[in-house]
This record gives sequence, C-alpha cells and structure tokens, in this order.
Amino acid sequence: MRILVIGAGFGGLAAAIRLRAQGHDVTIVEKLDKPGGRAYVFEQDGYTFDAGPTIITAPWLIDDLYTLCGRTTADYVQLVPIDPYYNVRFEDGSVFHYNGNMDALVQQVRAFNPEDVEGFLKFSASTERIFDTGFGLIDKPFHKFGEMVKVVPDLVRLQSHKSVASYVNQFIQDERLRQVFSFHPLLIGGNPFTSTSIYALIHHLEKKWGVWFAMGGTGALVKALAALFTDIGGELRLETEVEEIVVDDRTRRATGVRLAGGEVLPADAVVSNGDLAFTYMKLVAPRHRRVNTDARLARKDYSMSLFVSYFGTDRQYPDIAHHEILMGPRYKGLLHDIFDRKVLSDDFSLYLHRPSATDPSLAPPGCDCWYVLSPVPHLGGTTDWATTAAVYRDRIFAYLEERYMPGLRQHIVTERHIDPRYFRQSLNAHLGSAFSVQPTLLQSAWMRPHNVSEDIPNLYLAGAGTHPGAGLPGVISSGKIVADMIGAAEPAAARSGA
Repeated sequence: MRILVIGAGFGGLAAAIRLRAQGHDVTIVEKLDKPGGRAYVFEQDGYTFDAGPTIITAPWLIDDLYTLCGRTTADYVQLVPIDPYYNVRFEDGSVFHYNGNMDALVQQVRAFNPEDVEGFLKFSASTERIFDTGFGLIDKPFHKFGEMVKVVPDLVRLQSHKSVASYVNQFIQDERLRQVFSFHPLLIGGNPFTSTSIYALIHHLEKKWGVWFAMGGTGALVKALAALFTDIGGELRLETEVEEIVVDDRTRRATGVRLAGGEVLPADAVVSNGDLAFTYMKLVAPRHRRVNTDARLARKDYSMSLFVSYFGTDRQYPDIAHHEILMGPRYKGLLHDIFDRKVLSDDFSLYLHRPSATDPSLAPPGCDCWYVLSPVPHLGGTTDWATTAAVYRDRIFAYLEERYMPGLRQHIVTERHIDPRYFRQSLNAHLGSAFSVQPTLLQSAWMRPHNVSEDIPNLYLAGAGTHPGAGLPGVISSGKIVADMIGAAEPAAARSGA
C-alpha cells in the first residue's frame, strides 16, 4: 500500500516506521524544516534548545521500534537515566527530591509529614495496580464501544471516576506532598483536578523504569527515529505543507493529499499526526464529515497552552537539577484560572529545565542551557499575547532571580520565547493548545477521538489528540495502534478490491 503520513512528530514517526517495516510504501510530509513537530529544536549562539518534550519514560517503547527493524536504539542515540527525576520546590523553601528509590521517598515523606508515610505506601502500591490495568490498554484501539464495555469493571474498581488529585488526597494529608504526587497530568496537558485517576499510574511507571534523557536533547531522539525511517526505505519530505486530504465523493475514502503548492500525492491510506482538530476542520471538507463536524470538535475540552522562554547563561548554576518543578503559592486556584476561567494569573508555577546538567555539549564550555515553562490558558481566553508576552517574561525572570538563580538576568546571553500564538501558527494547534484534547474521564478511551475516522475509513489519526493521549508513551503508542489497524485492514481491503 501507498501510505502518506502527515506530520513528523513522534506519533507520525512511530506509525511510519512500523508501516514501513510491514512492507508498505510510506512517505512522511512535514510542514516544518525539521522533523519533530512539538519536539522541534531551536539552535542559536552555540546553545541547543528542545522546544517541546524533555521527559522520556517507558524507554522500551522506543527500543521496540528499533528491534522491529533489526536495529538497536544505541546504534542511533544514547539514552541515560536522570536522578533525581525532578526537584519539586515550594515557596516555604522545602524541596522534594523525586526519584525511584523507595527508601529515599519514604524518608522524604516522613520529613515533610510523618503521618503521611502509611498513606504514601498505600498510594504507591495502588499505582502499581492501576499501571497493570491502565498501561496494558495504551496500545489497544478503542474505536468500538464494545472495547470500552470490556474494561468498565476495571475502571470502576480502580476509581477512575476520581481525578488524580482527589485520588492522591485520600491517601495523603500534607498539601505539599499532595502536589508532589498529583502534578504529573500537567506534563500531558491535563488538570490534576479533572484528569482521570488512571494517570496516577505515571508514579509507578517512573518509579519502576525511571526517567531518561537523550544525549543531545530530545531532538537527538527525533533525528534518530527519522534516520531509522529513512534507513529502512521511508521517504521524509520536509517543508511540505498539506492543504487538503482528498476524499472521493463516491467511495468516501481518502485518495491522497493536496499540498499547498497544488501537487497531489496519491495514497491508499492517510495517517494524520497533525493536530486533531486542525486535521478535521481545515484539511477535510465539511461534506465529508458527518460525525466529526466543526460543532462537535468545538465542544471538546482542550488542554492549556504554554509560555516558554529558552535562554542561555554565561555561567552555570550547579545547584539546579536537570528537571525542577517550582510550585507557586497556589495550586488548585491557579489551575482553575488556567483551565476553567482561562485567565492569566498574577502568580505561576514553573517547570525549569537545565539539560546541560546532564549533557554539557548543549551549551558552550562553562555555560548553561535552559528553558522555563509556565502553563497558561489557551487562546480561548482573553489574553492579548502581543502586549502581554514581554511583561510576563519579565515577571518570570524576576521571580527566578529572586528565589532560585541569583544575578540571573545579567548572565543571560541568548534568549527566545514561545507563547500560545506559536502553537497555533507554527504547529497548527487548535486554540493554541499545547497538548490537544484534555485527558479527562469523558475524553478517554472510547470517549476520546478515535484512531480511525468515523467518516473516512482509511483516514487514521496518531498523536496527542487521539487515543491514548499526550506524552511520549501515549503518542508513540498511538503510532502502533494505527499501524496495527492498517495491517489488519489491508487483507480485508484487498479482498473487497478497495
């Protein structure tokens, strides 16, 4: 089969590699000048900045792609473990060093609040049970209602109707510890107070298999997967923007894509790793979308966006770890502002990333490479980023300098930033959302956008907006789901002459 994949993000690369390994003729068309999508890379003044994801978990999902092609991950990229996974810092000066050492975790819980040790042990054990059920579904399709019915008893047993925060809170009393063990949904675009408690499995996933980093940055992993794809005979076309998914009016099947320059590329199946809402609303004509209408897509809840400043310093800050979570004065109230009220708050919580702590080559000698990320409302709110971005940036740097990084601003030698406009304009993300559809209970599994279109039987969806969701394990698994579905559908299509 001739298969076209729209977008060279992790989901598109994973799908394309698997489809090529099945023997299909596979071409990826990518709008940007580099593969990666949200995992783009900025390079300036001797510094290398990963634009998007920086946390690698479940490394065996990456290994599987190379094994499938008779290669090994180490032939293409070096993955190294990170310890601590994160430092979680609070405004009272306390710091939780989060890693996979259970004894160390218990000691820190005891130091924060001795009465929470027993609850933490119960919580940690419960996340293993959630993992055993939840992660087993990560590479299974949920496009049929019967598939959902089968797992409902497990979802009820695991209290998946609760949010991650409410699930954690039933075990732990200290407010700081509640934040330590419930913030993870933010890494995949979810609100801890509305994301289904199934995502508590991330605690067990990280504890058992660790948090990893690709030497050279996440962009090195993107390059490695792109190289694997082309090494096995796939074609990758960069700076090639799709204008339309062409659908036959009679058969209602996709026949290829029309590029922005007018060229039509024929295909027997199309896989979109582009933003889900953009794929349907901008690439597929309304007459071909009886189910996935603009109105239906508009009713979905989309994740927050991000403000990210990338900067290089001419000095190092050795007391700052690779991953730092800087909790602000509010937790639930701030998240309510971001996700529900969609207003930019006066306060913030931040993710501070210092990859040069692990890989000094990402910055000049004696220097450090950084980004600082603030979750912000998507463009469905009222913030005017044209007038707000510079002021917001100054507030963040003043905060970092005052509390964590003395003299910071005088040591910044290069800098750039992105805000919700970047996600809308450069990544075609609906509302400038950084993670597409939120991972709430009513937007998970069968209730999440499906990996195959209900309207067009040979249009498949991979990436953050479809099942199973955002984050590297999710989007890589979406690629496997799509490849498996196409592999299963091919014999039937051949028999029917489609």
